[in-house]
Amino acid sequence: MKSNFLRILYAIGLFAYLTGCQSAAEETGKKVTKESPAIETFVLSKEKLTSKMQIPGEISGFQQVEIYAKVSSYVQTLKVDIGSKVQAGQLLAVLEAPELSSQLSTAKSRLKSQEAIYTATKSTYDRLFETSKVEGTVARLDLEVAEAKKNADYAQFQAAKSAYAEVQNLLNYLEIRAPFDGVIATRNVNQGAYVGPAGRGSEMPIMTIQQQSKLRLAVSVPEQYAGFLVAEQPLQFTVKSLPGQYFTGKIARKSGALDSKLRSERIEIDINNTNNKLLPGMVAEVELPLTSQDSTFVVPKAAIYTSGEGSFVITVIANKTSRVPVQKGRSIEEQVEIFGNLNPAMLLLSKADEEIADGTPVK
Repeated sequence: MKSNFLRILYAIGLFAYLTGCQSAAEETGKKVTKESPAIETFVLSKEKLTSKMQIPGEISGFQQVEIYAKVSSYVQTLKVDIGSKVQAGQLLAVLEAPELSSQLSTAKSRLKSQEAIYTATKSTYDRLFETSKVEGTVARLDLEVAEAKKNADYAQFQAAKSAYAEVQNLLNYLEIRAPFDGVIATRNVNQGAYVGPAGRGSEMPIMTIQQQSKLRLAVSVPEQYAGFLVAEQPLQFTVKSLPGQYFTGKIARKSGALDSKLRSERIEIDINNTNNKLLPGMVAEVELPLTSQDSTFVVPKAAIYTSGEGSFVITVIANKTSRVPVQKGRSIEEQVEIFGNLNPAMLLLSKADEEIADGTPVK
C-alpha cells in the first residue's frame, strides 16, 4: 500500500515538472519574439558619383615628320644637327645627283629642238593659210595637212616642255628645307652618304623634325570610362622625370570610335610647352575625373548581395521583402552604382542577405 502511494506521488511530481518546463519554454519563445531586432531600411535615391583614375599616355610633338630623299643622290652638305632649332623654309641639307644634271641637259635640248620644229611648221601653215585666202591658189587638202602637222609638232613641243619642267622639279628636291618650326630630333646620315626613295639608302630617314613648342598627349581610355570625358575638358597629368610637378591641358580631339583590339577610345590633349620642360616621348600619368553626366542610383555595398544567380538588392513592398536583380557599376569606397528595374523612393534593406527569402515579413 505504501509503495503504490509513493509511485502516485512521483508521477504527479513528474507531470508538474514537465508542465512547468513547457510553460517556461513558451514564455521564453515569446520573449525572444518580442526582442527580435528591427530590419534597417533606407530610401533609394539618385546622385552623381565622382571618382578618379590614373591612366598612362604618351607625349609627342604636335607636328613630327621624317624626311626622306625624293631622288637617288648623295648628301653633299648637312646644315643642321641633332638639337638644332629650325624655322619653316630653312635649308637643312643639300643633295647631289650628277645624273639629274645630264637629264636636265637632255630635256633642255629636246625642248629647244621641238620648239624649232613647231616654229617652222607653224610658219608654213600661216603662209599657206594667208595664200589660201586667194581662191584657187592652195588646195584645201594641202592646208589641212599643214594644220595637222602644226598641231602634232605643238603637242610634241608641249611634251618636251613638261619633261624639262619635271627634271627641274626633281632638282628642287636636292635642297631639303624645314616644313615647319621645330627641333631636329634625329639625324641618321653623314656627308657623302647615299640616299634615295628605294634601295639601301631609303631604309632610314635623313632626319626627323619635331615641333616641341606645342605637344600632344595621346591617351587610350577604356570603353567603360570613355563616356565620362568631353571635348575641352581640362585634365591634369604628371611625368616621372619631373616628380612633384603638375601639368594641365585640354582635351582637343576624341576619335569617336573604339580601337578594335584594345576596345578603347583615343583622346588627344594639346599642351603649350613654352618652357620646354616636357619632351616628346615622355610617358605621362593622366588623372581622369570620372563624373557621371547623369544621376544614377547609388547604394551602400552592404545593400547588395551576389550569388550564383547574379547581384540583387532587397526591396520592401507592403511590409514584405522582394529581391530585385541589378547590375553593378562603379564602386567608390562604400558606395556602388546600380542599374536595373528601380524607382526613386523605393525602400531597400540596408543589409541584404541571401538567406532572406522573398515574402519575408518586415516590421
